[in-house]
Amino acid sequence: MNKLESPELIRTVHDGLQIHFDRSWLEDWQARMDKNGPWDSWTMYQLAVEAEKSALIGNFDELQCLAHTTQLVPMPHQIDTAKKVLYEMRGRAILADEVGLGKTIEAGLILKEYMVRGLVRKALILVPASLVLQWVRELNQKFGIPAAAQKKEYMWTSCDIIVASMDTAKRDPHRSIVMQQEYDMLIVDEAHKLKNKKTTNYQFVNELRKKYCLLLTATPIQNDMSELYNLITLLKPGHLGGQGSFQSNFVVDKRVPKNEDQLQEELSKIMIRNRRSDGGISFTKRQVNNILLTLSPEEQKLYEGVTDFVKGRYYEAGGNLSGILSLVTLQREVCSSRDAVFVSLVNLFKKTAEDSPDRAKIWELVETIRGIQANTKAEKAIEILQEIGDKAIIFTEYRASQEYLLKFLKDHGISAVPYRGGMNRGKKDWMMDLFRNRAQVLVATEAGGEGINLQFCNHIINFDLPWNPMRVEQRIGRVHRLGQSKDVRIFNLSTKGTIEEHILSLLHEKINMFELVIGELDVILERMDKKNSLESDLMKLALESKDDNEFRSKIDEWGQSISTIREEVEKEIAPMISVLNGMNGTVVEQAGGRG
Repeated sequence: MNKLESPELIRTVHDGLQIHFDRSWLEDWQARMDKNGPWDSWTMYQLAVEAEKSALIGNFDELQCLAHTTQLVPMPHQIDTAKKVLYEMRGRAILADEVGLGKTIEAGLILKEYMVRGLVRKALILVPASLVLQWVRELNQKFGIPAAAQKKEYMWTSCDIIVASMDTAKRDPHRSIVMQQEYDMLIVDEAHKLKNKKTTNYQFVNELRKKYCLLLTATPIQNDMSELYNLITLLKPGHLGGQGSFQSNFVVDKRVPKNEDQLQEELSKIMIRNRRSDGGISFTKRQVNNILLTLSPEEQKLYEGVTDFVKGRYYEAGGNLSGILSLVTLQREVCSSRDAVFVSLVNLFKKTAEDSPDRAKIWELVETIRGIQANTKAEKAIEILQEIGDKAIIFTEYRASQEYLLKFLKDHGISAVPYRGGMNRGKKDWMMDLFRNRAQVLVATEAGGEGINLQFCNHIINFDLPWNPMRVEQRIGRVHRLGQSKDVRIFNLSTKGTIEEHILSLLHEKINMFELVIGELDVILERMDKKNSLESDLMKLALESKDDNEFRSKIDEWGQSISTIREEVEKEIAPMISVLNGMNGTVVEQAGGRG
């Protein structure tokens, strides 16, 4: 009879079931006790104990991922949101926090928690193309999640955590590959773009195979109640009943809800909306400084010459804007810098036929540029930088203006680095590090208005302003966001007696964009864009005005129409927003508003 079959090691239980006990270790242990050794290393023993402790879950209701995110200190409302999605919503939720409260951080916490618990291995994150690198960077650095930006076809299958743009993923040949995958978690940023069931975006996301799903949007309702229904149906079909049932139970008019208490209860089961209006987090103020500059006589002469040339070509084209779109840019470039318009004029000269009368006019403008020695805006930018004595971002729309500013700042003893589209990710990260640790100024083209977080800086100089308010807001949003500890100062440079002066007046006084929340601005621009784009409308106004006074008058009329749209939007969406804001959720204070 071997040791395991020894009577003392066998216990017989009910129905003859035998349990065997292996005590072979006992004799060896007793011998070591008698001889006081040999023992294993005390250090190795301590490490073994620590390893066992780390594997234990003391409280299953606590987030395990917090021990693995040492580069991040989440806000209380972000932790609460992650817990609610994990324990109450079973990994399917709409994160509908107001702008700036950190929906990306909440999504990262949730993804990390599911990964730590072994419930998620493969995840797909669909975001706007301009935000792909930002998502990858935040997941890598803050959460230690090995996310990769999709660049090649093979990455769909070889990378477990992949970040891609919606437009790329839904387009062949990528679509067929993505549809074959089974994702443990799907995250969609800017999810309000899925509001229409008939769009390819909606249908694509609906067909993806996913276990858990997070939809991120600050504006789950923009125009009518059906948008909210579509989002929730995408996430959890049947949660609000069928379309007819939803309409009869919760909708009076397409923008007016009914049975609000019941609707809020149903929404709170699948949506979380944290707000700024109360709580423990402070948002700093915005201090907007609009600076109107008088051009030098030489600069003014160039501006008037370019304006006359562009208007002449416009009327020659029979008022066809599309035919001279590139020429209209000349007016905007000349307001930025002589360098920006010089490059465009030289290129235009090369493309113009030798027998064209325009050729002489263009060369005359080029000769005018040669006589300009000063740059009024650049000199004012130096004055501002010297006054603040701190880090600042200078935004310009034009590469030539960026190059000029970098040299101009260097000549005045101010350290500056560039940031622009076309730089690879490594170089962009390098520029960010230099700006954070060494340089006083970051000179950024429009690429700097998207996808980077710069809360360590609180000064922005808009060297030239985009005509699209959303792009201005994107610039400001790089520094005015959760984590910014100082008031943000914005310096808008514009030139008197030029198209810039009127655009700034429109943005600041008529649209009042510096005070709007971005969700409201979204809706206003969407209503306006149904006929023409904002920029096209502005171009036509500028070209068809006989003089400065007429242009000013037209801008005032156009601004009034925008104000009317804004009032309509605020009135229409108020009942729907009231339903969202009435849900139970953490409420976060915005101290002082956007002053």
